[in-house]
Amino acid sequence: MQISVEKINSPGVLQSVNPSNGDIVWDGMASTKGDILRAAENAKDSFPNWSGRSLSDRTDILKKFAGILGNHKDELAKLISLEVGKPFWEAKTEVAAMIAKVDISIEAYKERSSEFYGGKAATRFRPHGLVVVIGPYNFPGHLPNGHICPALLAGNTVLYKPSELAPATAEFVMNCWKEAGLPFGVLQLIQGGPEPTRFLVNLPEIRAIFFTGSSHTGKKLAQQFAQKPGMMLALEMGGNNPLIVDPEYIRIIEGAHQIILHSSFLTTGQRCTCARRLIVIESTKSPAFIDTLIQKTKNLKVGDPFADPPPFMGPLASISCLDRVMLAQQDLLDKGAVPLLLAESTNPGTGFITPGILDVTDIQNIPDQEIFGPVLTVQTFRTVDEVIQKANNTPYGLAAGVWTDKGSRIFNLTTKLRAGVIWANTYNKFDPSSPFGGYKESGIGREGGLHGLSAYVK
Repeated sequence: MQISVEKINSPGVLQSVNPSNGDIVWDGMASTKGDILRAAENAKDSFPNWSGRSLSDRTDILKKFAGILGNHKDELAKLISLEVGKPFWEAKTEVAAMIAKVDISIEAYKERSSEFYGGKAATRFRPHGLVVVIGPYNFPGHLPNGHICPALLAGNTVLYKPSELAPATAEFVMNCWKEAGLPFGVLQLIQGGPEPTRFLVNLPEIRAIFFTGSSHTGKKLAQQFAQKPGMMLALEMGGNNPLIVDPEYIRIIEGAHQIILHSSFLTTGQRCTCARRLIVIESTKSPAFIDTLIQKTKNLKVGDPFADPPPFMGPLASISCLDRVMLAQQDLLDKGAVPLLLAESTNPGTGFITPGILDVTDIQNIPDQEIFGPVLTVQTFRTVDEVIQKANNTPYGLAAGVWTDKGSRIFNLTTKLRAGVIWANTYNKFDPSSPFGGYKESGIGREGGLHGLSAYVK
């Protein structure tokens, strides 16, 4: 029998379900209010000793943690694949990013947070204290790790609440920290769904919250703490990201198509930076460009995360995720979208779905929503000004992309697009030393490298 996490996550029971076949991956208990209060007390009590340790001591523990992850990288990758359906090859790249984050954090801390002197004044940086990290399901290892490593390095203590879809991944990572010698109380795991989260973020001891997830939840957090300016908030909330293509001025059509496929459908469309809106500058080459894209999308391999040869896409992370994507697609169809390729649920009782492409050029008042799955919308416009206006006409502003060989057009588009990350003739390529974050409702704060470390000290 297929059991959804939403139905069993009350009262106190928590299971993670393999979205490929419905098997139970992890079975345990959600944290109670008493558990959370004890964890907060432990973290608060451990703060003076942890923050008082030398940077060298904290650095040594982080490096040991990275080594332990390296020793167990395939085990952790397998667990990620089982819990959230990510292809095994891709889960291994996630674990590699977790390992790399340690050295990135250490180097950034040395450059950003070392004390310095100006005249007779000394500037020193201090940790916030007790902080909360709330992780997502799409990168259940990498994204929370991106907050935990620099937060611990700076001397903070952490309450970590992972996605309820990936409790086993979080528990595995916690065991790696314990093996690395992290003192008791410094990092505490809080398991569960919305109820434990709501109780957790209302604890008076908290000094910072680092959240990755939906815009809906992120805005609630921002509203909740609007009257508490002393609370540090870093909110990464996704986006309805445009990718602009200019078929008239693209020499390597194959490269452009590959970029679109990867930007839209990698991780089964469950990346906050995924291209959601393909905006095409109209020309005589546009129809053929779109037709070829449809054919290439049909050929993407969807299958079991551990299949050989490996699939490009696995299932969505849960049945409820699939239901939301299918409802969003149907809503667009009801409003007049033209189905160039329908996304379809292929295996009842699982999260498997094929990628879809919808032409929404002629729809009035298109819903401005992040469809967190493999559904790409397409619009065509005649002028660059129209394209820029449509790309920016969104409350979001996380990522955007441009593909054209016309240099002046690259400059014009990239300078006028309003997004925190803008790619030209590539997409979803990251320099780990660069900051990451968005405009408007895509969030506040920056992650990554030198600039990202500013969130973890004051």
